[in-house]
Amino acid sequence: MAKMNFGGVEENVVTRDEFPLSKAQEVLKDEVVAVIGYGVQGPGQALNLRDNGINVIVGQRKPSKSWDKAVEDGFVPGETLFSIEEAIQKGTIIMYLLSDAAQIQVWPKVKENLSPGKALYFSHGFGITYNDQTEIIPPEGVDVILVAPKGSGTSLRRLFLEGRGLNSSYAIYQDATGKAKDRVVSLGIAVGSGYLFETTFKREVFSDLTGERGSLMGAIQGLFEAQYNVLRKNGHSPSEAFNETVEELTQSLMPLVAENGMDWMYANCSTTAQRGALDWKDKFRDAVAPVFEDLYESVATGKEAKRSIDTNSQPDYREKLEAELKTLHESELWLAGKQVRSLRPENE
Repeated sequence: MAKMNFGGVEENVVTRDEFPLSKAQEVLKDEVVAVIGYGVQGPGQALNLRDNGINVIVGQRKPSKSWDKAVEDGFVPGETLFSIEEAIQKGTIIMYLLSDAAQIQVWPKVKENLSPGKALYFSHGFGITYNDQTEIIPPEGVDVILVAPKGSGTSLRRLFLEGRGLNSSYAIYQDATGKAKDRVVSLGIAVGSGYLFETTFKREVFSDLTGERGSLMGAIQGLFEAQYNVLRKNGHSPSEAFNETVEELTQSLMPLVAENGMDWMYANCSTTAQRGALDWKDKFRDAVAPVFEDLYESVATGKEAKRSIDTNSQPDYREKLEAELKTLHESELWLAGKQVRSLRPENE
């Protein structure tokens, strides 16, 4: 484990140089990794593990689209693809990758098949952290570990196929066997992490829920809508408003930030842009800081978890969700985006 200094703060990180894939393969050589759920994270992690020589099976409900997808991806019914119960029984490491709501529903079935010595693996700290609401309380005798890739399963798979990696956090909630550390780091490397940084189940879910509702999805969509609407209200065309709000950010500036940092991007834009950005950044920061404080409190007190559990468990949840997503999809902002994307040179 390496000590890295981030702005004067030391963190424990694990890189692929110090913990190569060959070491992970050695640790996991006698394990059977059962991936439970084949939806958002399941395919990327399962396929990366399989390609890295790890013994992987999938547990999925049949019939379902996810079962069919697993078959399309080369998992063979009766050999490497089973019912959820059978996969848990066969696995020594249970990768619990169902949605948070589904984890609550399936937990009794999982718990009764968790024999001592097995490992229970999560990619989200939700079920364990909010166990007063989820009732997911692992038995004593099993390792409880977490690897949380900082991105979607699709991104994890795409970067793996490109020979790159997606950074992940890792955590140990319960070390019953004395092998939890080796198991979790090996799995983190084998699923295709770029590097691993240490966290806890609670810190992972607090940061994750804040990020999803904040700068990763909720806040950025709100910011897009606000700027786009102001430009449109003042007579700018949909094309101009979208390009200045989304297209330039995602296609030109964010790749530079990803490559070299915001400080580098500031230093390499026009002096007019520099002056304006420096003058206005603090105003935006100060305007949204109270919202982020409210958001973090809502996450830390369990209000966001309750909201998620309550809404996701409603029988008409899917219909209501689709209606909300349809409104977003059919907004002028994203209809304009569809047209702008179709005009990119690579689409000609």
